[in-house]
Amino acid sequence: QGQLVESGGGSVQSGGSLRLSCAASGNTDDRHCMGWCRQSPGKEREGVAGVNSDGSISYADSVKDRFTISRDNAKNTLYLQMNSLKPEDTAIYYCAAPGRPSLPPWLLLDADEYTYWGQGTQVTVSS
Repeated sequence: QGQLVESGGGSVQSGGSLRLSCAASGNTDDRHCMGWCRQSPGKEREGVAGVNSDGSISYADSVKDRFTISRDNAKNTLYLQMNSLKPEDTAIYYCAAPGRPSLPPWLLLDADEYTYWGQGTQVTVSS
């Protein structure tokens, strides 16, 4: 099945930046569609950004124009560049894959569509 391993989380002040990485190992044939989700205490897990095998991308409205999802297929690595971070971005961020080559754009942000998950990395933004 393979693994998804996130890194790059940490603590920053409001307005700061972080870049998360997700390394996929093992059988990556079904990792061509991948996404980032996050979960804050007391809240449901929500989709942040997703990218299909054809390169199409979806972003949650709350992060649009601040976050950028990208991938390096040669390295089997997914990234999430997070700029202009806000305290409300504080959450555990998860890398995930649905196990399918693609999802319709409106489902890229649906956490329920994702089957494979990393262990998560904590992002804390202080005001």
